[in-house]
Amino acid sequence: MVDWSSGNDTGPRPRKDAIWACVVRQGKADEGPTYFRNRELAEQWLLDLITTEIEAERRLCLGFDFPFGYPKGFARALTGSDDPLGLWEWFEHRIEDSPKANNRFDLAGEINCRFGGKGPFWFNGLKRKINGLPKTKADYHSPFPERRSVELAPEAKGSFSCWQMGGAGAVGGQMMTGLPVLTRLRRTFAGKVAVWPFEVLDTPVAFVEIWPSLTLGAAPEGRIKDAWQVEQVALSLAGMPIQDLARHLNVSAAEEGWILGVSQRKPNIAPPPLRNDCFALPAGVNWTPVDEALGLLRERLTVVTAAESLPVMQVSGRILADDVFAKRSNPPQPNTAVDGYGFAGAAPEGAQVMPLCDGRAAAGIPFDGVVPGGHALRVLTGAALPAGVDTVILEEDVTVQDNHIAFHGPLKQGANTRRAGEDVAEGDLVLTAGRRLTPADLALLSATGVADVPVRKTLRVAVLSTGDELIEPGGTANPGQIYDANRPMLIALMDRMGFQPVDLGRVPDDRETLRDRLNSAAKQADVIVTSGGASAGDEDHVSALLREAGAMQEWRIALKPGRPLALGMWEGVPVFGLPGNPVAAMVCTLIFARPALGLMAGEGWQEPQGFDLPAAFEKRKKPGRREYLRARVRNGRAEVFASEGSGRISGLSWAEGLVEIEDGARHIKPGDLVRFIPYSSFGL
Repeated sequence: MVDWSSGNDTGPRPRKDAIWACVVRQGKADEGPTYFRNRELAEQWLLDLITTEIEAERRLCLGFDFPFGYPKGFARALTGSDDPLGLWEWFEHRIEDSPKANNRFDLAGEINCRFGGKGPFWFNGLKRKINGLPKTKADYHSPFPERRSVELAPEAKGSFSCWQMGGAGAVGGQMMTGLPVLTRLRRTFAGKVAVWPFEVLDTPVAFVEIWPSLTLGAAPEGRIKDAWQVEQVALSLAGMPIQDLARHLNVSAAEEGWILGVSQRKPNIAPPPLRNDCFALPAGVNWTPVDEALGLLRERLTVVTAAESLPVMQVSGRILADDVFAKRSNPPQPNTAVDGYGFAGAAPEGAQVMPLCDGRAAAGIPFDGVVPGGHALRVLTGAALPAGVDTVILEEDVTVQDNHIAFHGPLKQGANTRRAGEDVAEGDLVLTAGRRLTPADLALLSATGVADVPVRKTLRVAVLSTGDELIEPGGTANPGQIYDANRPMLIALMDRMGFQPVDLGRVPDDRETLRDRLNSAAKQADVIVTSGGASAGDEDHVSALLREAGAMQEWRIALKPGRPLALGMWEGVPVFGLPGNPVAAMVCTLIFARPALGLMAGEGWQEPQGFDLPAAFEKRKKPGRREYLRARVRNGRAEVFASEGSGRISGLSWAEGLVEIEDGARHIKPGDLVRFIPYSSFGL
């Protein structure tokens, strides 16, 4: 991590507002922060560092605390192109820099003269006058946006504009002196350095923009703030889990650049479809353990739903597409927590008597005036505290007579009041992306001023039953025919889980009819769920058509109840081929389809919450497969259905969840702990 400076040589003694850097390897800082008195020394140090790391075949992430890009339109105005790296070279050709002086202020004035002489840059830090560069923002006018998009984010509160060339916190001069240095380093290590977020980070060295001042406060006593901050940022970045770092780096800001660590609101577009090979198992894999199958699904699937913005009244049950920040504090103003009487300051021990002011303060009806010192005012619960009031005594503790109140102290200052923003402050992160919104969330969003909410469109799940033997419930069943139990169950499961079911009915064992129905499903839904016809028999047409399409995988998962899970793609839409047996179909839906569908819907991978409970049964289990028993809880103990037969549909209705028995051998006796997963953990 490098903290830059655009000033002249700062002398041999380490000091603040200078150039500092810190290297962290294996979670530890190398010899602590390093001080550089000027940019020549810092550039040589960077050159040596990059050389060392490349020769050692190590990867290096280099963070700098100045912007990598200017607000939209500036690059094109100077270079004729939106390419920010072209602008870097433009500055490198024009900046003259030595330890004693540089021409950054003069260059800023020359640029301003191209646009009328009143902006975009401001602040002349020299004693002499510079044509086109004002010392202050008086009569200032910028033809470009004042800030980059990233600097408008709540996390970037306190960031400085790149147009300010000097003064406390200014980054304009740092850019003009820093970008030429980075340009020379890129040229020296051509093909070895990538600049985020403008280039793909597939090189040994990455340059990233990251501002310590946005996340770190004052340094510990005795430490120079700049030195302490570069150390803390480097340690934090080095210790960040890979998945978190990947999430922070996943931004699109091709012209303006971005600050690492600041979240980005993604554009309202749909992600690309899943690849046809996303379900392919590694070579040689036969029977797949449950955890491995779940891991493969989690790794290979991605969000397929687009984002939209809806009024807060319409988003219950929807999934947040982006983080949401408070637009207003809650409470918005200091207010009273009780009915009583308000006054200023603490009340000492003993009897207290105060004159009452005329009027009162109530929720929505503020007091228009100032309460004088030593006086009290009638206040009601939720009322904004009037000027001159910061403490409230409960009305039950007060005697009122002759336009005075009397009560016994002591009472602390601030008693029975709420501070503004004590619940949520303006700009705070309220809810994170991926959350399925609850009624309580809608209250929180509304209270913090959020009217329009970015949510995912509801995942559409097409449900299809296959088989000549199936008829609609209530119809006349001929010999060999059964009622379709899977489709009503699966449609209800999708609805209860928060997805939008699309009923495709049932199709006979006819390949062309099934092909037409799958084509229709691909146009109406984001995911297709079938039951039956997913094995390798003559009448298993789902499997046959997916193989014909070149996108069929049969996962032989080591679980009971369950048969192979068919997974594939049809016209770019993922297909889950479930067993025809209703018990196996429901178990496979809960264990595999539920978390996979949630991930594709945008809520992330949801692990079902289980509980260890004493068993009310005895069972011996052989090793090799994970088993799920239909179960319920009575008197604090887990009971299981009398029969494990997968044809016993009544056990699904009898049960309130599943008992999960691990892959190895197990002899469960009454009282032994078993893992019970209630249906509610799957969203039912």
